[in-house]
Amino acid sequence: MSKPAGWTTLDDRAIAYARALAADAVQKVGNGHPGTAMSLAPVAYLLFQRHLVHDPSDSHWLGRDRFILSCGHSSLTLYIQLFLSGYGLEMKDLENFRTWGSLTPGHPEYGHTAGVEMTTGPLGQGVATAVGMAMAARYERGLLDPDSQQSKSSFDHRIWVICSDGDLQEGVSAEASSLAGTQSLGLLNVIYDDNRISIEGDTHNAFTEDVSARYRAYGWHVIDVAAQANGDVDLIALDAAMEAAKKEVNKPSLIRMKSVIAWPAPKAQGTASSHGSALGVEEIKATKTVLGLNPEEDFAMPAEVLAHAREVKKRGAEVRATWEESFALWAKNQPERAKLLERLRAKELPSNWDSTIPVFPAGKDMATRAASGEVINALAEHLPEFWGGSSDLAGSNNTSIKGAQSFLPSTSSIAGANPYGRIIHFGIREHAMGAILNGIALHGLSRSFGGTFAVFSDYMRPAVRLAALMNIASTFVWTHDSIGVGEDGPTHQPIEHFAALRAIPGLDVVRPGDANEVAEAWKTIITRNRPVGILLSRQNLPVLDRTIYGSAANVSKGAYVLKDAKKPLVILIATGSELSLAVEAAVALESDGIAVRVVSAPCLEWFDEQDRSYKESVLPPNILKVSIEVGIAQGWHKYIGDTGLAISLEHYGASADAKRLFKEFGFSVESVVAQVKKLVK
Repeated sequence: MSKPAGWTTLDDRAIAYARALAADAVQKVGNGHPGTAMSLAPVAYLLFQRHLVHDPSDSHWLGRDRFILSCGHSSLTLYIQLFLSGYGLEMKDLENFRTWGSLTPGHPEYGHTAGVEMTTGPLGQGVATAVGMAMAARYERGLLDPDSQQSKSSFDHRIWVICSDGDLQEGVSAEASSLAGTQSLGLLNVIYDDNRISIEGDTHNAFTEDVSARYRAYGWHVIDVAAQANGDVDLIALDAAMEAAKKEVNKPSLIRMKSVIAWPAPKAQGTASSHGSALGVEEIKATKTVLGLNPEEDFAMPAEVLAHAREVKKRGAEVRATWEESFALWAKNQPERAKLLERLRAKELPSNWDSTIPVFPAGKDMATRAASGEVINALAEHLPEFWGGSSDLAGSNNTSIKGAQSFLPSTSSIAGANPYGRIIHFGIREHAMGAILNGIALHGLSRSFGGTFAVFSDYMRPAVRLAALMNIASTFVWTHDSIGVGEDGPTHQPIEHFAALRAIPGLDVVRPGDANEVAEAWKTIITRNRPVGILLSRQNLPVLDRTIYGSAANVSKGAYVLKDAKKPLVILIATGSELSLAVEAAVALESDGIAVRVVSAPCLEWFDEQDRSYKESVLPPNILKVSIEVGIAQGWHKYIGDTGLAISLEHYGASADAKRLFKEFGFSVESVVAQVKKLVK
């Protein structure tokens, strides 16, 4: 079989040894996924050696292509190429695969191993996150170099993905792929490994659609690549497909590539067992014999083969040098944009970034979602990198930037479409929205946000969890945060969601109690660069008079004393819409001779970060504590203790107006006062 132009026997040997390394690494540790890594070895090698624009000496080079292994269970596919390309992984790292402290964990982890662009493993997330990266690349080009010709900018680069059958069965990939077609993301290239095998066997047990036709219907450029007669990858056809994908700039490309899992293992190839189990010593020896390798050698890599593969470092350096020349010319001709890029890369904010954030006057009721909308627009005035939208709920979530155009391709017929617009229309795709926000954050230069109703945070939870796992600055805006949704009824009223979101390690969950807390919350969100969800009310809430109550600037501490008493007998702790209820209840209790402190606790995660002295100054021990929140009580006993009281909602809501629901479910001044008096007695 002929090979791509310039291909040598050293390339063939590199692939053969890569396949053997995949089998050896899994066999040594006793668990893992050898089959896909074996069959994908030629695919990944061809990509890294011939098509991916990268510089192994600098995994953070601004001009690089991004590569995502969406089928993260096949992590050896990536690790072996990072080893061969010279990213810093060495043979000992492959030998320590999936063991404590290694650079080669079971699934690729962002921030842990050089060359890993995102944490993958939950199937479908890589495909969807790549869509976000491609959107971010276009938006950033608009900020920095909008006038250059197509494919001529220093900021034009491709997003490459390798995915599996499992990735394309997951709904999140379908959501995101549909949007990618609408957005005409021509710099997104996905290689689909169609090997028809999953853990339960033939994927036709559950997956029989024409994937190529589906992606053509999405508006993608689709290339079908058949396997060779012996089942191995057809490198000539695949090389041509990659070239065709690179030439297509108006549509995302799907290369549907047929392969045989675990090829060329004599007995294991094409079997479900090779997906997630070691092949066994004898099968590995037989495979090495077929590959023309010494069956008695494990973790072998001849010096001349490794040296040949690592020539990619030289080629990468040459491409980098050419790019640097172009980049330097751009910086000389665009000094203001170069300054902007310098600020964005340093994760810095301009001096006036918060100068127009409003201070909301007391005495006027205002929904915190409305206040958030005003703050978003104030931030957008000074932060060109700040953009976002909603899952078809912008009017309800208050996530539109006034006067901005829609982020849509130039071919769109929609009025106000602009390929560099600031308003993202995610469509009714909450899960994809979460993953896309992650992709934008991972891409690195811009800050985005996406909104939906709080109850639908369930639809995006896997992406939110990944944001927290990667510790990236994805911002989730969740409105309609309680039974205050009212007549929409229990399907739209979050009850368990506050606790469920707070249960995600590394996620900041912010529930401001009035408009000025919203403003201060957004200030903190922008400066922290961490994953965060902000929960906002549909209904109007009192704007508290800060000449009487504690300063909203204390929101950054997570919890603070809003209203105090000389010797409080009880402390009421509240969040969100229940904060004004706590204030009213405190006044009523004081008229009955019970001294009350009111603590606003918009973000328990931020409060937990404070030192012990501050926390005890806000919530001293040996004082009765009562939490008030329209959700389940789970999590509150950490703050109220065994003697405290959680005024909560332990069942679903109902369809009625908000005022009636709060009264019926015990969130009224009278009910709170009665429960506190009972506790005190």
